[in-house]
Amino acid sequence: MSLGELLERTVPALGYELVDWDMSPRSGLVRVFIDKPEGVDVENCADVSNHLTRLFAVENVAFERLEVSSPGLDRPVKRLADYARFAGREAQLTLTAPVDGAKRIKGILRGTEGDDVLVETPAGVQAFPFGTISRARLVPAIEWRKR
Repeated sequence: MSLGELLERTVPALGYELVDWDMSPRSGLVRVFIDKPEGVDVENCADVSNHLTRLFAVENVAFERLEVSSPGLDRPVKRLADYARFAGREAQLTLTAPVDGAKRIKGILRGTEGDDVLVETPAGVQAFPFGTISRARLVPAIEWRKR
C-alpha cells in the first residue's frame, strides 16, 4: 500500500479530512495537512501526528520527520467537490495550458457544472475543465481596519 493510500484510509477514520500531503525523499520529511469543519488546533495535529508515527512504525514507512498541520488560510483546492464546497471564495488557479493567454486565473469560485469548475473573473463566469487545473489555492480573506 502506498503512503497516499495509507493516509487516505487513516486520516478520515480519525475524524479529519486529508487535505494534502507530500514527502521529500531527500530529507525524509513527510508533511500531512488536515482539516475539519470547525478547524484544527495544535492538539488535533499532535493527536494525528502521534497516531501516524505509531502507524508508520507498524507499516514500515521510512521517514525522518513528520509534520502535521492545518492547510492554512491559502488552503489548496484539490478535489472537484472542493470547488463546490468553497463556492463564493476567491481562489488563484494555475492551468496546464494558457486560456486567453493566461495560465494563472484569479476569481471567485462559483461551483461546478459536470467536470467543469466555474470561476467568476472580470470577464464573466468562465468554465475550466477540472483536468486542466494543475494547482489551485484559496486567497486568504484579510480585512484591514483603519486605526
